[in-house]
Amino acid sequence: MPYRLAKDEEETQEPFDRIPPEEAYRMVESGEAVLIDVREQNEWDEGHMPKARHVPLQTFLSDPTKYVSPDQKVIFSCASGQRSAVAAEMAAAVGVRQAYNLEGGIKAWSEKGLPVEK
Repeated sequence: MPYRLAKDEEETQEPFDRIPPEEAYRMVESGEAVLIDVREQNEWDEGHMPKARHVPLQTFLSDPTKYVSPDQKVIFSCASGQRSAVAAEMAAAVGVRQAYNLEGGIKAWSEKGLPVEK
């Protein structure tokens, strides 16, 4: 009889939600959520989403409770959605109940024609 891990049958649940750019834009514009861009300074300088707060990933990870609170809805973004997933997971770990990862990052945001500023 072959050895099999129980996890093989389960799908891993992320502690945050992934949302498309249009939904993120709506939530930020309405004031329903805050947007934190975790890219590096040079990436931010090339263009970022209006109303985004710039907190590079390593800065955020060093003290996440300085930037988020459990009662906030927080959307994290980066270039493509990888680093922001790390930030969203950390936010959930420190008690943020409504943490979101911008699916596809600023690349997807730009491709949808949503505003970018320098």
